[in-house]
Amino acid sequence: MHNPQIKNPMKHQASHKKQAGATLLGMLFVGAMLFFVAIIAMKIFPAYQEYFSVKTVIRAMNKESLSGMSKKEIQDSFDRRANTSYITVIHGTDLIMGKSSSGETTVAAQYQVITPLFGNISVMMDFNASADGK
Repeated sequence: MHNPQIKNPMKHQASHKKQAGATLLGMLFVGAMLFFVAIIAMKIFPAYQEYFSVKTVIRAMNKESLSGMSKKEIQDSFDRRANTSYITVIHGTDLIMGKSSSGETTVAAQYQVITPLFGNISVMMDFNASADGK
C-alpha cells in the first residue's frame, strides 16, 4: 500500500546526506601518531622523574643549616641522599653553592640530559634545580 506520509520514496532516499566518518586509513594515521607520541613520552619521562628527585634532595638540603658545613661535607651529604633517591645524573661535585640574601649557604644544580629517541635522533633537556623553585 501507499504510505501517505512519504510522498515520493525516491526523493526521500536522495535527501540523505553523504555519510561522514573516520576511514581505516585515517584511524591508522591517528593510531600511529599516538603511538609515536607515547614512545617519545616514555623515553623522556625518566629524565623528568630524576629531575624531580634532584629538586627534592636540594630542597631538603637547603632547609638544613649548611653554613656550618664545608664544601666537601655538603657534596658528601648530597651524594648520600642521591644514592638513596637513585639519582645518577648528577653528583655532589656538580653542585652550585652560593649565599642567600640572609647569608645562608644555598645549593643548586644545572645539568643537561641527552636521551636517544631512535636511530641517530636524540633529545637534549636542560634542567635547573634549586630550592626556590626556579
